[in-house]
Amino acid sequence: MLDRTLLRRDPEAIRRSLRRRGLDASVVDDLVEFDRVAREAQTRSDALKAEKNALSASIAKAADKKATAAELRPRLAEIDSEIAQVDAAGLAANSEIDQRLQQIPNILADPVPEGKDESSNVVVRTWGEPPSFDFQPKPHWELGEALGILDFERARKLAGARFSVLTGDGARLSRALIAFFLDRADRAGYREVVPPFIVNRETMWSTGQLSKFSDDMFHLSDWDFFLIPTAEVPLTALHRDEILDGDMLPIQYTAYTPCFRKEAGAAGKDTRGLIRQHQFEKVELVWLTPPEQSFDALERLTRDAENLLVELELPFRTVALCAGDTGFNAAMTYDLEVWLPSQGQYREISSCSNCTDFQARRANIRFRRDAKAKPEFVHTLNGSGLAVGRTLIAILENYQQADGTVRVPNALVPYLRGQIVIGR
Repeated sequence: MLDRTLLRRDPEAIRRSLRRRGLDASVVDDLVEFDRVAREAQTRSDALKAEKNALSASIAKAADKKATAAELRPRLAEIDSEIAQVDAAGLAANSEIDQRLQQIPNILADPVPEGKDESSNVVVRTWGEPPSFDFQPKPHWELGEALGILDFERARKLAGARFSVLTGDGARLSRALIAFFLDRADRAGYREVVPPFIVNRETMWSTGQLSKFSDDMFHLSDWDFFLIPTAEVPLTALHRDEILDGDMLPIQYTAYTPCFRKEAGAAGKDTRGLIRQHQFEKVELVWLTPPEQSFDALERLTRDAENLLVELELPFRTVALCAGDTGFNAAMTYDLEVWLPSQGQYREISSCSNCTDFQARRANIRFRRDAKAKPEFVHTLNGSGLAVGRTLIAILENYQQADGTVRVPNALVPYLRGQIVIGR
């Protein structure tokens, strides 16, 4: 959520960010008007309360208190009535501000490229060369089914479309990736967490998932709980309503979790294979930092995710998302896109974002630089390190061989007990 003082201090910054995102900036005009009403109501209420206190004091000082009270009672009643009206108007204006501010996305950072959609995203760097095959490469679903490690038909029987069953070496490869990602996160200084996979409404709201993305969430209505869409949610909210010691920062967390999304906005997209599933797995990386460190932390976080792809020897590129493609919570985002031979293009495998103080304001996560300092909001960052299913896709497709087998990346051989090839 945006800093409300920004509405008074620099409303044009909010308008400018909305325009860059391709959104209607007129909502800021409404907010400025509501803020004017709220401030005038507060000023009038304070004046009325001061007048009431003065009249009450004059009654207390009067020689004939009873007579003075009787004389002033009509005016005191008028003041009480007007205070009630003014306070109600101020409360209504403040309520409108709070509700509308919740619908405004984060302020974009200056370095975010201009543009309306993904076609304007900017490639920052690339690593590796797409493999060259002397045979026609197959998509991962054909490879997986032929090897007996991916089963979509039985998944459809168990749960429906956009689910999968991994068996044998497919399940082992998935488990190997999870262990590999967590080990590398530990090596990079992240503290591993096993959070709940079901969270309450307050947790979802505090991390910006509600109400903007409510249509994409799996809601357990009987309990008013939600299946997590990403480990970013519980990891970021771990310190909700806390004031941290500044010496603790930065904090780096990692967690493996299943993730659950309806993909309501993706009808008809990537209907085959593992690209877009209702249930998938990720290892998430989350940072809490002082404000002045967050953009350096974004570069570090992105490099941590990139290093996983480098070690797996998977060709990828790092892309700075343009203004129109940057997510609701983010001030700036890098996407990592891995090469998929079956599609002849790069596809997202990780998204690394600096959310500045946007989530921290909702979650009320603050810190003190020293014991006497005023509490400040932390900055939060998150990124996939990596999405397990999409990494499995990339391995199957980039490491496939002419005979239909798949070579195991060198980095994963120790996690598969020395196995170097996945065959039927």
